[in-house]
Amino acid sequence: MQRYKWLLFDADGTLFDYERAESSALKQVFESLGARFEPVYLGTYQRINNELWLGVEKGKLAPDFVKMRRFELLLEEIGNSHAPGEFALKYLECLADCSELIEGAAETLRALHGKYRMAILTNGLHAVQRRRLERSVIRPHIADIIISEEIGSAKPAKEFFDAAFLRLEIGSPGEALMVGDGWNSDIMGAMQYGLDACWYNPGRKPRPNGSEVTREISSLNELAVWLG
Repeated sequence: MQRYKWLLFDADGTLFDYERAESSALKQVFESLGARFEPVYLGTYQRINNELWLGVEKGKLAPDFVKMRRFELLLEEIGNSHAPGEFALKYLECLADCSELIEGAAETLRALHGKYRMAILTNGLHAVQRRRLERSVIRPHIADIIISEEIGSAKPAKEFFDAAFLRLEIGSPGEALMVGDGWNSDIMGAMQYGLDACWYNPGRKPRPNGSEVTREISSLNELAVWLG
């Protein structure tokens, strides 16, 4: 018997291959602006970006602030005198053009289409997330996309899920399953809201403090087998 009416997916690292997109976009930005790119810059950028987005998850920073600040800090750290605004704008353009999917994402959504309604819930930026989804082969399977920058709060905040449920017209948490790779933002946020949660854990990382979760998968194909 079908337990859920809705499947709510995280975007980056769950459906979209964010690591590959991030690497490709950053390199393109440096090259397009005539700046030297060194492979070590990627790790520096990721550290800065992850710290800033953690601030978003904690409700301390706005997504719009992250756009510019990550490049201000990156360029300062690597000793580059280019204008951060140029990098920030070009990076969003390049990232939005990178719509590569996690292995199994397209097949899984295709298999579940028609059996469940599906939406994306993401702590992301409007300019990137909407354009990328529109370019993707998974677009026909997605009923809507809820973006933190648009609603003014981010996962794992209750306000984010309140806004998502209102917009998607989901009656109660029991009608939906959250699927994501982020333990705090996706899994803990969902479970604290009363949702069942499926942790996409391709790296087979240990659960923090041995915490319980509704389901854990290491490949997206497992989701279709479980729910199909």
